[in-house]
Amino acid sequence: MFEQHRETLEKALAAIAERGHWSAFPESPSPRVHGEEAAERGREAFESLLGKRFPLDQPGTGAWIGAERSPYGIELGVTYPEPAVDRIVAAALAALPAWRDAGPLTRALTCVEITQRIHRRSFELAHAVQHTTGQAFVMAFQAGGPHAQDRALEAVAYGYAAMTSAAATVRWEKPAKGEPLVMDKRFTVVPRGVALVIGCNTFPTWNAYPGLFASLVTGNPVIVKPHPRAVLPLAVTVQVARETLAEAGFDPALVSLAVEEGTGLATALATDPAVRVIDFTGSTEYGDWLERNARQALVHTEKAGVNTVVVDSTDSWRGMLGNLAFSLSLYSGQMCTAPQTVLVPAGGVDTDEGHKSFDEVAAGLAAAVGGLLGDDARAVEVTGALVNPDVLARVEAAPSLGEVVLESRAVKHPEFPDAVVRTPVIVKVGAERSDVYGREHFGPIAFLVPTASTRESLDVLRRTVGARGALTASVYSTSADVLDEAERAALDAGVNLSCNLTGGVFVNQSAAFSDYHGTGANPAATASLTDPGYVAGRFHVVQSRRPV
Repeated sequence: MFEQHRETLEKALAAIAERGHWSAFPESPSPRVHGEEAAERGREAFESLLGKRFPLDQPGTGAWIGAERSPYGIELGVTYPEPAVDRIVAAALAALPAWRDAGPLTRALTCVEITQRIHRRSFELAHAVQHTTGQAFVMAFQAGGPHAQDRALEAVAYGYAAMTSAAATVRWEKPAKGEPLVMDKRFTVVPRGVALVIGCNTFPTWNAYPGLFASLVTGNPVIVKPHPRAVLPLAVTVQVARETLAEAGFDPALVSLAVEEGTGLATALATDPAVRVIDFTGSTEYGDWLERNARQALVHTEKAGVNTVVVDSTDSWRGMLGNLAFSLSLYSGQMCTAPQTVLVPAGGVDTDEGHKSFDEVAAGLAAAVGGLLGDDARAVEVTGALVNPDVLARVEAAPSLGEVVLESRAVKHPEFPDAVVRTPVIVKVGAERSDVYGREHFGPIAFLVPTASTRESLDVLRRTVGARGALTASVYSTSADVLDEAERAALDAGVNLSCNLTGGVFVNQSAAFSDYHGTGANPAATASLTDPGYVAGRFHVVQSRRPV
């Protein structure tokens, strides 16, 4: 079943080393790529799940639960088996030895097969992601489908590379008086134990797949605990994984789903002695709690941050404004990588269209956002819908934080009249108001901050990222010295930096196999998706030796 995937695995291994452009899964939803009927079949598959019990055979209490409602206003009505947690953990532990003994190559090829089968359900997953997160359909297809699948394969490649970096067996010979000392030695990758993936509301597959597949390929059974508002995409994922594992002759209990309607399940699982690896995406408060209290486990967290833009000068005034406007508007800023704080010298900036004052920068950015989102039908394909009421409350409260540069406006969705859609609000605040711009305001909210100079802007970047963390930073400058200083500031703060983005690459997007997502070097995340450190702690190497 899996031998066909050796070439894909080898290409993935080459890609993580070379860091160039490579993707195993086409990101276009075009019928030319997937066939004329693929999109319709995916929509029908999604709709066939609505209002029903999700078909998943695993230990449960007998109750069926579910609390999802589409941000676009449609009722989903999908229910899931309430997990019998003790039985799920016990089943995972029982499944571990055979999966461990299968070895790195078998596990890796099995994981590649899982990703291939998930890919074949990309259109179904796109609808599931759209109607649990509020993403626009094309973004849901790309980020929730092929891009997430690439991240899964990337994690598989890193895990396989780490497990096979040294020989698995060796005949050891040491010269001695007379006959040499000869021993056969075996080195076996031993998983840490049960892994727990705690999903988020906004990117249920993209953020969960790295941890899921990094743990699975290194031999750890995985319990997937989705966000209560975004279960369906991960339920489909778990269903595919269990079916694939069973067909390969392994216990499907290696991957299970843990759904809850309320709160407390993640905490109970995270502190279970059998859970030895945790991957979490969500709030800083709960991420910090996990780091303090799940002491028995290796804990990887991705939390909130303050993504910052430093504007010094530009040789593409319109390109800079257009790029920033799109980055602020994409998925209504509901991305952990979206820019929030834009630092501009109070005296203005030099551009290819002459010197622009601070007020002209503010007006230009407001006009760029307004132009991008001026047509409602086009706007909703960029913004999507607000994922939950908390985001709407923050948008409505933002004008009280400073001087409004651009008001947020309600947009009527032409297809989903009950969708809650808001354009970004941009607020000017003083450099002394770090209590405002120095914390995350998740959603379509941005702050323009006048600073004394670009040097002060870089100092602000260092301080805010050092204190609160960030997943992205960006700088615009025509000066090589300023760009070098910005890179030093980013190294000091431990944040990934983008310079002079004016075209089709945006600061809040990252490419699998080339871009690292997060660094683990600032408070926003304890690990990077994906680097060797992300996978290495998920297993140990145990040796046995015997004289020949």
